[in-house]
Amino acid sequence: MGNNKAAGSFEQKRGIAAFVSKNTNLVTFVTLAVLLGLITGGKSFAWASVRNLMIAESVRAFAALGVGMIIITWGIDLSIGYTVCLVASVAASFAQTPDYTAALYPGVDFPLWLPFVAGILTGGLFGLVNGSLVAFGKMHPFIATLGTMSIARGCQLIYTKAAVVGSLKDSYKSIAQGSVGPIPNLAIYVALAAFVIWVVLRHTRLGANFYAIGGNAMAAKVSGINVQKVQVAVYTIAGLLYGIAGCLLAGRLGLANALTANGMELDAIAAVTVGGVSQTGGVGTMSGMMIGVLTLGIINYGMTYLGVDSYYQLLVKGFIIIVAVYFDMKKYAKRS
Repeated sequence: MGNNKAAGSFEQKRGIAAFVSKNTNLVTFVTLAVLLGLITGGKSFAWASVRNLMIAESVRAFAALGVGMIIITWGIDLSIGYTVCLVASVAASFAQTPDYTAALYPGVDFPLWLPFVAGILTGGLFGLVNGSLVAFGKMHPFIATLGTMSIARGCQLIYTKAAVVGSLKDSYKSIAQGSVGPIPNLAIYVALAAFVIWVVLRHTRLGANFYAIGGNAMAAKVSGINVQKVQVAVYTIAGLLYGIAGCLLAGRLGLANALTANGMELDAIAAVTVGGVSQTGGVGTMSGMMIGVLTLGIINYGMTYLGVDSYYQLLVKGFIIIVAVYFDMKKYAKRS
């Protein structure tokens, strides 16, 4: 009888340990959420705080979904921040009120759909260029996207003449700033995008090819997968997501300038890494990416609540990436 109880207890502990090991990102998120609730005296659990968290992290979520898929294929994208900045500026320029004398196109009242089309196409174009450089130019993703990061930065400054693109139409801003009942529009857009990415990763051949290439590109090529085509596709899809992020960010802020989305690549890469997307490629889920975004959001909320200077917050984010990647590499080194 005693042996049975001991065996049952041992199996239970093993089960708990296995669950924690398999769902480290979820356990981390719940732990930090509870800890933040205790620190704030329950204020972080209030709907107003939850709503603010959803709004604050929504744009980063689009970026995280994009770069998360890229990392699954064993790639990386450093151009996120400046691509989103350029997209936001392009979208904002077509959404300015026609009577604004400092508008990029004064006196012109563009239709509401144009800022979104122009912005999303801009993001998609940069994604296509990134993918082409990696797939056909045989460039390392780090170098390729480092180059396009600088190009996007230069394009933004040239297009806007380094000026603030403001005075956006209320109809445009309401798309990002509005809500359906208590749910912010931005949260709804993220949920829809996350669902689409989940379908792509779990239920399409393209998604399966992402994992195959990330696991072993040479083996994927031998098995008949067009590796170059898939690489171009994943970067282009990510670029389209950055395009959506930039359009919505301009609407949420009501303007765009050279500092818009500054450092977003750091936030997105940190989020998906914390969410369990392996830097070694071939591992990651949509749910993990979203959990990572929310986890990073909770950390940001907590540091802001505690009055931690924004400069020190950058140190914390960098430390989080290093620690997460270290344990990620250690975990998969053991498995192999």
